[in-house]
Amino acid sequence: MKKSLIVLTGPTAVGKTKISISLAKAVDGEIISADSMQVYRQMDIGSAKIRPEEMQGVPHYLVDVLNPDEPFHVVRFQEMAKQAMSEIYQKEKIPILTGGTGFYIQAVLYDIDFTENGEDSTYRRELEKLAKTEGAGHLHEMLAKVDAQSAQEIHANNVKRVIRALEYFHQTGQRISEHNLCERQKESPYRFAYFVLNEERERLYERINLRVDQMMEEGLEDEVRRLKEQGFTRDMVSMQGLGYKEMLDHLDGACSLEEAVSIIKRDTRHFAKRQITWFKRERDVIWIEKEEFHHNEEEILEKMMAELGKRGIIPKR
Repeated sequence: MKKSLIVLTGPTAVGKTKISISLAKAVDGEIISADSMQVYRQMDIGSAKIRPEEMQGVPHYLVDVLNPDEPFHVVRFQEMAKQAMSEIYQKEKIPILTGGTGFYIQAVLYDIDFTENGEDSTYRRELEKLAKTEGAGHLHEMLAKVDAQSAQEIHANNVKRVIRALEYFHQTGQRISEHNLCERQKESPYRFAYFVLNEERERLYERINLRVDQMMEEGLEDEVRRLKEQGFTRDMVSMQGLGYKEMLDHLDGACSLEEAVSIIKRDTRHFAKRQITWFKRERDVIWIEKEEFHHNEEEILEKMMAELGKRGIIPKR
């Protein structure tokens, strides 16, 4: 008998957090954050981290568990998420994987195997050095030559994933895009419902712009300044997150505050667009278009509950 798993994802700023709480309360579930930034302590504003009072008593996993100088990648996420799921199942509750990092969700949902190739720290160090001396664009061009599909899917600024793809090709002679495609064809070990919450593009972009303005009002600049004063640097995975690297540029005198805010808004909109493209390629997805439900949370929740009943995750209503 497969264990149940609920996925609730969608582009940044679409409103996943609020609905995830309602869903967790309705199904007696607990939430695992599938977010590459909310895992870090002290990085609250720029990651739009859920506040304790917003949790309404619903337990959350993988939030505030690492320091900003600790590495976090898909393999570590997969290990931590599986451990959290094990704890939730022991309580006879349903895990709800919530967040916008599609690759992390895929890794858990299809139990993707990342262990085939061993570590090759020498080659990785060479690539990291190249990224510093020649820039992220140079590495991305290297990837495009050996794995055009991966280069299309991975943004040039995501140096971590570009290096991973180059490393995989170097070690195995196989494109990581082909490996991932094979892994994605696997049947999920879970009985699942994979919800993608979506919003009309203009409305979503408006929400993103408002969210960035709110982050600035809440003190994003001061948050990044404090992190910088503690010795957290731009070469750390955490400090490469949206909002943090741009604010660091401002604090280092590379751009004005106004320019930094404008770049954060623009890059967040681009990021949301890439997220939507990613989810459109996924299979077995249930799209929840907010306008179809008049942006009414109760109607959206009703639809989700009906779908969960159909899939045998909760009793049919």
